[in-house]
Formats: sequence, structure tokens, C-alpha cells
Amino acid sequence: MRVLILEDIAETRDWLQGIITSAFGVADVEVAGMIRDARQLIETPGDFDLALLDLGLPDGSGLDILRRLKSVSPGTRCVVTTVMGDDTTVVAALSAGADGYLLKENPGTILIRQLQQISDGIPALSPPIARRIMEHFRLTGPAVEDDARLTDREAEVLGLIGRGLRNAEVARELRIAESTVAGYIKGVYRKLGISTRAEAAWHANRLGLSYR
Repeated sequence: MRVLILEDIAETRDWLQGIITSAFGVADVEVAGMIRDARQLIETPGDFDLALLDLGLPDGSGLDILRRLKSVSPGTRCVVTTVMGDDTTVVAALSAGADGYLLKENPGTILIRQLQQISDGIPALSPPIARRIMEHFRLTGPAVEDDARLTDREAEVLGLIGRGLRNAEVARELRIAESTVAGYIKGVYRKLGISTRAEAAWHANRLGLSYR
């Protein structure tokens, strides 16, 4: 098994390596402390079987590496390992293609068990994240009407939100003013009957807009 660990704190990298060994035995583990290092590793020949990805790195977001891995190596199981458990971040990671979301605050025994389950097709989710996802789906029903009500531009904006982009980043991507983006988001929220970015990201994923 070939494993990538993207984590900027050395002690945490060592801890995660120990978890990998406990979960799978002998593994070829490669580590990166920065986004640029991870990019170099995933562009070298040979696919990773598993990637543990932190999100908040000194030179960017682990979501960029997650998307790149899913693009160049769709078979790689990508599991976010982070301290960030807010709804928006969780939904953005899952929308980007994460196969799991583990909180580093959980005991190592839980992480080991969750990682072992992923080979059986069971998402590696920390219990608090699994409960919140279930609650989110319970409270967030489908849109009153489907995305036919959205204009093409509104669908573009919703898709970019689903990828975790902020308003300023959406504005740069679409080459429009940030205030215009805010107007589109207001319209999307009204049409879908939602009020948070987490809900917007969930609907973007449901409608398949996060991958456009």
C-alpha cells in the first residue's frame, strides 16, 4: 500500500504514520508538509492507494490537493484529517470528492477503525461528523424545485460555492465584481429556500454542479 500524508506539523505526521501502520501493517508512506511538496509527489509516477490530507496548510488548502488527486488518480481514497469540523468545511470536502473526514481530536483507536473500514467501501467518518451529516440531511430537504429555476450564471456560482470557494475567489474565477457574486448568491438562496453556505454546498453536490 502506498500512502500520502499531507500534514505540516511534524509530531502529527509521526502520529498519523503510526496510525497507518496500526491500521494496515507495512505501508510505503510518503509525507509532505506543504501543498507544493504534495503536488510534486502526486505528479511522480505511481498512484497512491490512500491519502490523508490536512486542510489548513501554510501555503494553501488541502482541498486543492484533494481535487488534483481525484483528477489524476480517481482510485486514490482521500481522507481529510483535520481539526476543522464546521459544516461548510465538511460539505466542501465531501463535495470535492473526499472519501472520509476524520477529526484529529479523536482517539487514534477510532481513526484506525475508520480507516480499516474504508477498504470495505464504508466512508471513514469520525462519529461527530457522521452524526452532523445525518442531521444536516434530515434538516436540509431537496430544493422546492430543481435547478431549472436557476439561471446559468447562478448555477455556475452555486457550483463554485460547492467547491469551497469564497465570494472573492468566485468573482476572480468568473471575472465579475464581488458585489455581483453576492447578488447571485442571494438569488440562489431565495430560489432554493436556504440560508447558509453549507446548505448551498450540499445542493451544489446534489445537483452535480460541484464537478462542472
